[in-house]
Amino acid sequence: MTQSTISLLLIRHGEVEEKYHRIFGGRLDMNLSAAGHEQAKVLAGYLRGKKIQAVYTSPMKRVQQTLAPYAAENPLHPVTMADLREVDFGDWTGHGWEEIQTKFGLSAYDWLELLEQSRIPNAESGAAYRSRVEACIRQIVANHDGQTVAVFCHGGIVRMLLSIILNLPLTTFAHFDVSYASVTEVLLRPQRKPEVQLLNFTPWRDLPK
Repeated sequence: MTQSTISLLLIRHGEVEEKYHRIFGGRLDMNLSAAGHEQAKVLAGYLRGKKIQAVYTSPMKRVQQTLAPYAAENPLHPVTMADLREVDFGDWTGHGWEEIQTKFGLSAYDWLELLEQSRIPNAESGAAYRSRVEACIRQIVANHDGQTVAVFCHGGIVRMLLSIILNLPLTTFAHFDVSYASVTEVLLRPQRKPEVQLLNFTPWRDLPK
């Protein structure tokens, strides 16, 4: 239970290299594209206007590279949490969305439901995925009552965090867009339900040039 309002900024990494577009990257430790690096710079400028008091981050390269422009100009010391890494897609890893039906007889568009049902071969189970992410958010909330916290992570992690925080099934977020270098802000207020203040805001696309 929070004593004062906590603002959580859930941030997805920037665009990855083109060869990884429309594949299930998961645990592949890919780099940002040139566009992704530019998105990260614009994102950093936007975040400078927020009074962020703590930063948590996935250890994966695409997230670290997204964080870098903001971290370079900020005295905060980001805390790396291994369990904020992207979900493990098992045998789907490295395969394109169009390949999944042919190779596995499953629809890639049902990935959240299939993950929860542990039907993606050799993937992380839905229960294990939820458990590790929930442990992260519990620690963050416990450590930062009344503060604004940025969480640099992945699209799958943003969806799971929203599922946990809002107490909604993960499959609810199957059709929610979580764009590259986007910011979703959730307020946790004492004695009130969590409130989404900002959803999938992309400074590089939504702010005037």
